[in-house]
Amino acid sequence: MPTPPPELRTEIPGPRSRALAARLERVESRNVTCLEPPPIFWERAQGASVWDVDGNRFVDLGGGFGVANAGHAHPAVVDAVASQAGQLMHAMGDVHPPALKVELLEALAARFPGGGEARAVLGSSGSDAVEIALKTAHLATGAAGVIAFDGGYHGLALGSLDATWREDFRTPFTERLPGRSSFAGYGDVEDVVRVASMARASIGAVLVEPIQGRGGERVPPPGFLRALRELCDQQNWLLIVDEVYTGFGRTGRWFACEHEAVVPDLLCVAKGLASGMPISACVGRASVMDAWPTSRGEALHTQTFLGHPPGCAAALASLRVIEEEKLVERSAELGEWALGFLRDAVREGSRIRESRGRGLMIGVECDTGESAALAATRALEQGFILLPSGEGGRVLSITPPLVIGREALESGLRAVVECLA
Repeated sequence: MPTPPPELRTEIPGPRSRALAARLERVESRNVTCLEPPPIFWERAQGASVWDVDGNRFVDLGGGFGVANAGHAHPAVVDAVASQAGQLMHAMGDVHPPALKVELLEALAARFPGGGEARAVLGSSGSDAVEIALKTAHLATGAAGVIAFDGGYHGLALGSLDATWREDFRTPFTERLPGRSSFAGYGDVEDVVRVASMARASIGAVLVEPIQGRGGERVPPPGFLRALRELCDQQNWLLIVDEVYTGFGRTGRWFACEHEAVVPDLLCVAKGLASGMPISACVGRASVMDAWPTSRGEALHTQTFLGHPPGCAAALASLRVIEEEKLVERSAELGEWALGFLRDAVREGSRIRESRGRGLMIGVECDTGESAALAATRALEQGFILLPSGEGGRVLSITPPLVIGREALESGLRAVVECLA
């Protein structure tokens, strides 16, 4: 799957991007987009390529935050959205639903790890999916307490924020948070037991990313997820697996929990589900999801755009593309090669401390956050888009579209290594 190399026509960022940054500063809350240094403003994207408003072409090593699993603007996804938008743009998702909602829910239930009867609630974002999971766990267990993990990121809505690790996100809203989440060491099941024994609220669920995304592409020790499943079974806790980032082939399996054959009680998905459209879901075992009461005309958790028809169409098309083009297998193969390349390319004196990951979810940990930030800037100036992640921003996150060409990926990895030499 060839990806053209970068083609740069201006300085980075170019004059049009700088002008747009100045305009944005006047109209957007100052907390949203970092404008120093000015970002590049995207104009279009295709496959693993991105063009900015100045006509510069970049190789996308971030996949739009890990969203574009089937590639940016895959023709099958674009056609599905266009066709559906021309036929039905909006419906009454929880009253008179679009027929397409049924197809998507059936497809998600069929993909639920381990098989068995499953049900789902659709949303629009990863935070939505986590909120649904937390509400489901509370209804199913009657317990408000949740064990989450250091480094974990589950979104910024108030419920999911309560289970997100980073203090800089949580502190401004402490008085609005329920405070029912307790944090254990990621990868340490014994610490989960310890933390649960001291929790303020009775524990009903454990919420975990099988590989942490914004936490810095942290891969837990082998057997951790399996041991967590066994502990939840012993304690009658629900296991919520947050695969918002890791799902749909990102790690070389349809879902990362399948690396250890772990069946979650609740599965949160978003990002790569539709390869560009905002749609998400919490999918769970039917016996757990049936804790929700039967609707009599008012749903306890819903939204105006539930089951948005173009979003459902995009998701169904993206699932077909991932399967037909064998992108799960491609992610596993290309990711293994990429990790080997990185480990072989690092030389003595490099500011790279570790390269890790699974599939095309790879983290390059640097000696400092400053090193990572500078490398990301220099890579952008060479035509490669990637972002820092992890504590202190020390990790460069490499999560490209699963369709990226090997030569383009190798060029990007080589640029990262050289920027950190």
